[in-house]
Amino acid sequence: MKVLGIDIGGSGIKGALVDSVTGEKLTKRHRIVTPEGRKPKDMARVVAELVKHFDHKGPIGVGFPTVIKNGVCKSPGNLHKKWLGVNVEKLFGEAIGQPVKVINDADAAGFASMNYGVGKGEKGLVVMITIGTGLGSGAFFNGELIPNFELGQIPYKKYKKIELWAADSAKTRDELTYLQWGKRFNTFLKYVELIIAPDLIIIGGGASKDFDEFKSCINIATPVIPAELRNQAGIVGAAAAAL
Repeated sequence: MKVLGIDIGGSGIKGALVDSVTGEKLTKRHRIVTPEGRKPKDMARVVAELVKHFDHKGPIGVGFPTVIKNGVCKSPGNLHKKWLGVNVEKLFGEAIGQPVKVINDADAAGFASMNYGVGKGEKGLVVMITIGTGLGSGAFFNGELIPNFELGQIPYKKYKKIELWAADSAKTRDELTYLQWGKRFNTFLKYVELIIAPDLIIIGGGASKDFDEFKSCINIATPVIPAELRNQAGIVGAAAAAL
């Protein structure tokens, strides 16, 4: 079955048609820049543009970059404060003109890896960390999703949350090399290991394609591997979650 997967990020909103059985993309990824201000109506308009681009009538899944519970945004995260309390499924559904399933973006990426990628068949506590504008995280125990694990929200020093110091956006903002930034990311992973003691950590998101550039900085005991689907995992997982 063809399913449209949409991955919403702080800098771009991407989509592609996906085979729900194999997890393979059936089209090239189409990307539209995330509207400045990241307000609800503006982003809903872009989501509708993506659906129109693919001329898709059928299941639609969306990975959203913050906490989603029963379709409702429970934290604005890196988006505009107006998102708090918004029923995202209703907002997007009205903009598109058909039903849509919305889940946390890191949950979506993890879902893709656990069903179609390197996490398939892995037991115990597996955590997917998506590196982008923020640090998303999806947790799975024996393959079952534990929703809304927001490890990037851990308070750190003068920062309100550690993702403001250790996400890919911080690397760009502070003009860090991958080795300099990798030390920050490793500090974040140390907190993850200390707090939840996972059996495996999978790295996804935009920076995952450059894993070789910073893997030498990672020195925790927990195995850390890049996602096979790399930054496509959000799209594939969102599509799968729609079913």
